[in-house]
Order: sequence, then structure tokens, then C-alpha cells
Amino acid sequence: MKPTPCTISDGACIQLSTNQTWVVRGDKIVYGPTPITHGRKGFETPLGNFPVLRKVKDEWSRPYNAAMPWSTYFTESGIAFHEGSLTVPSHGCIHLDPPSAKYYFNNLSIGDTVQVVS
Repeated sequence: MKPTPCTISDGACIQLSTNQTWVVRGDKIVYGPTPITHGRKGFETPLGNFPVLRKVKDEWSRPYNAAMPWSTYFTESGIAFHEGSLTVPSHGCIHLDPPSAKYYFNNLSIGDTVQVVS
């Protein structure tokens, strides 16, 4: 039985319907579930499999004039895991609490898979 709702065995799994995410390695959960918020109406977080593209420790979003500490990007359009509010939906990114954002930044590598399921 899979430890998460995702089909990947290595990387990060995001389940939007339950507002949860996990890091898995070799089919085992190594971190999580941890709570998230995701994209609001009109700015939905896309479903699918994406590679980790880049990481920026002290990121700043110019379009939204907001700090995005511990950003781990996984779409070309700029969707990332980062530290953020767990009560206010995002503009597509996955908000994590500070310790989780730092963990994802430090433990996901460029090329790792991020799977987003409903």
C-alpha cells in the first residue's frame, strides 16, 4: 500500500483536497504529513508531476510584493513551496510553516519530482 495518495516513490507529494504534503524516499514517508495552503480561486495550483527546478533561500515576489523564504520552485510559471500563511490561500504556491519550508528547501534536490494530486 502506498504511504501517500501519490504514485511517486521519491520526492514530494501534495494533496490539495486535504491541504497536506509529504516527502517520500523509497516509498517511505520521511517527512509529513504537514499542513499547507495552496492556490486560491483563479490562481489554482496545477495538478501533475513536476521537477524541482531551482531553489532561492531569500526570495521576494515582485508581482505580489511578498517575502517567500525557502522557495523551492517546481513549475516554469513560478509555483514553489515556501514559507507562508497556513490560513490564507496563495496565488498558486504551496505555503508551509517555517520548519517545513526549510526542510523542503534543504531536502528536495534539483530534478526531484513534485506530484500534485487533487
